[in-house]
Amino acid sequence: MTAFDNIRLEKGLYASGDFTGSLERIDPSENYSGTALEGLDAYQRQLKRFDIKVSGAGSDVVDKFFKTSDSAVLFPEYVSRAVKQGMEEANVLPRIVASTTVIDSLDYRSIACEPTEDEKELKVVAEGAFIPETYIKSKENLVRLHKRGRSLVASYEAVRFQRLDLFTVTLRQIGAYIARTQLADAIDTIINGDGNNNSASNSNVAASGSLTYTDLINFWNLFDPYELNTIIASPAEMVKLLGIAEFRDAAAGLDFHGTGEIITPIGADLIKSASVPSGTLIGLDRNCALEMVTTGPVSTEYDKLIDRQLERAVISSTAGFAKIFDSASRTLTV
Repeated sequence: MTAFDNIRLEKGLYASGDFTGSLERIDPSENYSGTALEGLDAYQRQLKRFDIKVSGAGSDVVDKFFKTSDSAVLFPEYVSRAVKQGMEEANVLPRIVASTTVIDSLDYRSIACEPTEDEKELKVVAEGAFIPETYIKSKENLVRLHKRGRSLVASYEAVRFQRLDLFTVTLRQIGAYIARTQLADAIDTIINGDGNNNSASNSNVAASGSLTYTDLINFWNLFDPYELNTIIASPAEMVKLLGIAEFRDAAAGLDFHGTGEIITPIGADLIKSASVPSGTLIGLDRNCALEMVTTGPVSTEYDKLIDRQLERAVISSTAGFAKIFDSASRTLTV
């Protein structure tokens, strides 16, 4: 067993794109079962090794990472984790994505399977008769991936004495920006398609100009055999949606004031996003509507960060989206 305090840290540990994974292969966490270090991953053990506290009232300053050449190697991972934390806190993609695919290139071709009404019905097959087929094929066009990120624009001298807990707040905000932008990409794919002539079917069932409970029922009815379990709306449309009389009864108000939980339309999960066009509601079956394609976790320019060249050091995440079953998502125009 390699003791965690004898590991030589170097830039090459970032080459795989998973710094903590590289450390775990050298210093497996399972070796610390039953010890005082149980529950810490390989990276957290390195923070303990160099006595670096990244959170709380007693957090250290940024300069603590750069006391030695070994501890400086830990700084990019700290940045990545803080940004990732911000992404997770603001991320609603798990509530709409059915599958996530990780690739190691910028080109990806998804598959399509959109059965006809006749193919959706599993008919009785007589002995020796032909068994109906469902075709799965590659889509004609590639999924477009977008690199979303921010540059750290600050000199080392400007941040070296800043407390890490305060610096983490800034990094978490960068992560939140990335998460919101990726949600906007997902919404655009749902509405306009992924480049394979599969834009969402639009239903103008709210023809009266105001959204009613009957409109929602009609919209819900269009999803068969899929399930309308998620609704995404702009802030303005969300107000209209929750203003429907059926969601303003005494029990609904009591639950909202007491727990913050609202009675949702048709039992669907409600997501509010300014990326949805005005006058539009998006409905989808989150179990089979959307695929997320990504090149991996948050990427940081670790060379610059280790060498204290924070200015213009890019933090980014690359992802794209593809529709799985086209009919599993629709739009409603009010």
